[in-house]
Amino acid sequence: MPVARYIRETMNSKGAGVIRKMFEEGVKLKQQYGEDNVFDFSLGNPDLDPPAAVRQTIQTVAEVCPKNYHGYMPNAGYPFAREAMAQKTAEEQGVAVSGNCVVMSVGAAGALNCLLKAILNEGDSVVVPAPFFAEYRHYAHNYGGTLIEVPCKQDFSLDIEAIKTALTAETAAVLINSPNNPTGRVYSEEEIEALANVLNAHAAATGRKPYLICDEPYRAITYDGVKVAATFPHYDSAVVVSSFAKNLSLPGERIGYICVNPVCPDREELVAACIFATRILGFVNAPALFQRVVSEAWRAPADYSLYKKRRDELVAILDEAGIEHANPEGAFYLWCKVPSQFNGDDMAFTDYLKKYLILAAPGSGFGGKGWFRLAYCVSEKSILNSRKAFVTAMAEL
Repeated sequence: MPVARYIRETMNSKGAGVIRKMFEEGVKLKQQYGEDNVFDFSLGNPDLDPPAAVRQTIQTVAEVCPKNYHGYMPNAGYPFAREAMAQKTAEEQGVAVSGNCVVMSVGAAGALNCLLKAILNEGDSVVVPAPFFAEYRHYAHNYGGTLIEVPCKQDFSLDIEAIKTALTAETAAVLINSPNNPTGRVYSEEEIEALANVLNAHAAATGRKPYLICDEPYRAITYDGVKVAATFPHYDSAVVVSSFAKNLSLPGERIGYICVNPVCPDREELVAACIFATRILGFVNAPALFQRVVSEAWRAPADYSLYKKRRDELVAILDEAGIEHANPEGAFYLWCKVPSQFNGDDMAFTDYLKKYLILAAPGSGFGGKGWFRLAYCVSEKSILNSRKAFVTAMAEL
């Protein structure tokens, strides 16, 4: 019996899972050529250790084991964990938030899947500014939805008029990611306010109010004084989705949450729907141990200056090599232009870079044909050692 048509066609397509494929190829290349001779910028896998306070909290909660400590809890998560995430969101959004607005999740990816399951009907659409995190396409398709890709402006700020044009009666949500993966762009408060005005006007005209989904796992990682704008004060139907994969370097622990704006008109029903989706999608609940960890340690101080240093070092190398790139305000990615010799073929150019043992992610998977992404959450040594490879690769074109 064959596998599902969509799965077979998608996983066998040229661009499917290219980031993971690059990462796995990097493991093989490192075994062949040595760890220091392969420059793997493919995957956003933080190489910084979790902060000391987080590591200590892990040890502390792991040593405590009263009866049913590792048992089931309500599908929404422990009440104390929901309250902690409500406090976190309140401080970020500048409004009062209570725990009954929160659903704990299996990472931000699990949160997005539960939220989209809760809001999408067959044939609905989700509007997303492009470029965007590659998996969004699959997340929307999982529940009968379609991702509507709307190009950003040249500086990767939101094209509000283009988003307005893309809205229809089938639009269930607009999904934004700030700081953005892959561009590093942080959307300003003016952009958020303008977007909220467009969504409110659309709701008045059509009778259907799209949710504004804010995917924010990189919120804490910004540079040069840039701040991530709050959305709750500007739009009542905003929903924040986040995790601790990036800011606390816990990607493999899969712990995140959904937080619905407390003034959302259908907040109670939406939260209940997300809780129900958590159960029927088979997540059941977020990991018990790490609900306890993040409840205690979400304020743990982390030093992101190392990412800024690495950004600046990689930028200097790319400038020397002659590779055009955007200037990220946050996250830990460089969004780079494919050289003109390749006529916008990002797949061909990333294949070319592999000859020099440089692994990069093609931009087509992010809705950004003609670009490629470099993740600089790698060791400083790897970045500095990559200089010769980049310069040589460009010189030999």
